[in-house]
Formats: sequence, structure tokens, C-alpha cells
Amino acid sequence: MFGLDPLIIAIAVLAAISTAGLGYGFLFSRIQDEKNANARFRKIKAAETDRVNIKAARDRMNELSKRRKSVQDSLKDLQKKQKEKSARAKPPIKVRLTQAGLSISITQFYVFSGILGFVAFLVALIVGGSFLIALGIMIFASLGLPRWIVGFLVNRRCKKFIEEFPNSLEVMVRSIKSGLPLSDAIRLIASDGQEPVKTEFRRVIDAQGVGMTVPEACTRMIQTVPLQEVNFFSVVITIQGQAGGNLSEALSNLAKVLRERRKMKAKVQALSMEAKASACIIGALPFIVTLLVYLSSPDYIMVLFTDPRGHLIMGISAIWMSMGIFVMRQMINFDM
Repeated sequence: MFGLDPLIIAIAVLAAISTAGLGYGFLFSRIQDEKNANARFRKIKAAETDRVNIKAARDRMNELSKRRKSVQDSLKDLQKKQKEKSARAKPPIKVRLTQAGLSISITQFYVFSGILGFVAFLVALIVGGSFLIALGIMIFASLGLPRWIVGFLVNRRCKKFIEEFPNSLEVMVRSIKSGLPLSDAIRLIASDGQEPVKTEFRRVIDAQGVGMTVPEACTRMIQTVPLQEVNFFSVVITIQGQAGGNLSEALSNLAKVLRERRKMKAKVQALSMEAKASACIIGALPFIVTLLVYLSSPDYIMVLFTDPRGHLIMGISAIWMSMGIFVMRQMINFDM
């Protein structure tokens, strides 16, 4: 074997390097053009992707804008209807009987009122009152007292409703999360709920049976339960029916808000109890003093009842007392 000459190896290496340099020199422009073409292609592809993303983002913004506008229009319509209802006069006695949960007709109510007034008139005459006093007692017993009783029953029923309503909403939330539709969740409350929520949701189901939608039936609920909380519920159902959204989350938030409102009312009531007690004491003090003076010195106080000047003094005192009681009631009455 003959050894290779180092000079020949060096010449071969230099020839290979020269050949590679010449080949790179001839192919450099083509390689650079391909590199530039690939860079431009990537830029065009990225621009198309950005255009698609921008279009998708614009479509999402347009959809959100449409939904927001729909919700705003719905709220404006509901607010307008609520203002129209508030501008109307006090609901008639027939509606008040329904709000109180009484199953009597308007005719029966007037018959009972007349009987109560007649009995009060007879009792006043038997006790020894004059005809005018007995007539005044009859008017109060037949017109004022029955309506006051109905108002008391309405307020008591509304308090029971607001105590049970958040629990019913949470039951609806769990039902909807488990896969039940809204109508079935309402039907569940109508069958297994507590009174008076059970009766009101049963009215919603009955309204659906005659062709009403769920939002329309829920909106009518405020006619039988005049509460702001019921109005909130109808607004949530109406907006969800028109604009869509997560109904279970909305009802869950509503139940939380209603509980916080009830806590706030209880806190305000506790803080205002001192003022209410003071107002009751101040309002009852003249009557208590009159009774004590009558028991200790009846001849001294009877002048107010027998002398015309005493009648004038009692009339003026009654007016001032009424004004003071009204002012104190406005000062301690916190509407929420």
C-alpha cells in the first residue's frame, strides 16, 4: 500500500471547497428568493388568521351589543309598564281580596260589611250613644274596618310569601341545573312548595294552560302579590326569555339578593324599634293622662265633654295630635 501524499489531499480538499463555493454562489439568489417567498407566505397566512380573529371578535361584539340593546329595551318596557301600574289608583277591593288570599266574592264582602255595620249601630244604640254617634260607628264598621282587615291580611300574606320565596327560587335553581325546563321547575313548586308561594305558582301553571307564556304568567303574579321581589322575578324571567342566558345563575343571584334584602329590613327594623317605641309612648300619653285624670277627678275632666268650649278644645287637640302622629310615622317609616 502506498501512502497518500499530503499535497494531493490538500489539493482535493481545496477543490471540493471551491466547488461548493461556486455552487452556493450560483444557487444563493434562488435560496434567498425561496426564503423571502416563505416569509411572505407566512405573513399572508398570519394576516388571514388575524382577519378571521378580528371578524370573529367583531361578530361577538355585535352579538353582545344586540343582546345588551335587547335587555335595555326589555327593561325600559318593563319600567314603563311598572310606572303605568303605579300611576293607577289603588287596586279595587276585588283584587285586594285575591291578594289577601280570601275566597269570598265581592258581593259576599259587601254583605258581611253591611251586617257588621248594622250590628255596630245596634250595639252603639244599646250602650246609650246618640243617633249621630251610632251612625258614625256604623259607617266606620261597614266601610273602614273591613278594608283595614283586608289590608292587614294582605300584608301578612306578603310577609309569608317573602319568607318562603327565596327557598322556592333555590329549589328552582337546583331543578334547572339537574336538567328540568323552567315550566317543570315552576310546576314542582306549584305541587310541593309552601303556601302562599305554592298558590301563586299554581296560578302561573293555570295561566300557561290557557295559552300564556311563562314570562307573561310570571308578570301577572305581581297583581296578586304586590311586592318588589315578585317584580324582580318577573324581570329576570322576561329578560331570559327574550335575550337568553344562564337562568339558573340568574335565579341563584336573585335568591341571594332577596335574602340580603330581608336581612337589611330586619336590621333597619331593629335599629328603628327605639324610635317606634318612643313614638307610641308619646302618641298614647295624652289618652293615658286623660284616663288617669278622669279616674282621679271626673268632675274636673268632664267639662271638656259637656261644655261647647271643651268640644272646640278637643277638636283642635285631635287635629294637632293627628298631625303629630302623621309626622312621627313618616319619620320612623323606612320603605325598602
